[in-house]
Amino acid sequence: MTTAHDKQNLPFSNTNKWDTRQLVTMALMCALSALLSFIEFPLLPGVTFLKYDASAMPALVSGFAFGPAAGLAVGAVSAVIHGILLADFSGAIMNILVVAGFVLPAAFIYRKKRTFKSAVVGLVFSVIGATVMAILGNLIITPLYLGVPFDAVVAMILPILTPFNLIKAVLNGILTLIVYKSVSNLITPKKKQVKGR
Repeated sequence: MTTAHDKQNLPFSNTNKWDTRQLVTMALMCALSALLSFIEFPLLPGVTFLKYDASAMPALVSGFAFGPAAGLAVGAVSAVIHGILLADFSGAIMNILVVAGFVLPAAFIYRKKRTFKSAVVGLVFSVIGATVMAILGNLIITPLYLGVPFDAVVAMILPILTPFNLIKAVLNGILTLIVYKSVSNLITPKKKQVKGR
């Protein structure tokens, strides 16, 4: 039987307390992301079928705080919830692709060096990544699941898909910086906090 004295002499300590907090925070971010996915509006005049929502922001906030895998998990769970509620399988796949392109580059770069400059540099790559993944997703998923001719999708790349997804990613990036700056010390493990970031 292990005594209290024995526990004090063990060469390791229980770190489950933070893990639990992290999981709770990620669950809240999933809920927030799913909620934001239903608050949407058009960005481009005359293109009402493409709508902006801020659901990728909580995923990247999680990615900055807990790492790329956590951010991707939050984004993917939110996309699945949205897809289930709307019975939109193709939309869920598209959202997972885009959130992967948006979350992973910035989260990987920020994990290496946790500074504001690194976050901004990462977001530049994330904007490009999300735009590329959105275009690839449209080229594959839209003709396959929605029945839109491939040539019609190709014709929309430059005048519609590229500007829309660039604007959407930039807005989500700016929103992420604002929100993460405000809540970083509340949700980030103390050992990863950087003063003045």
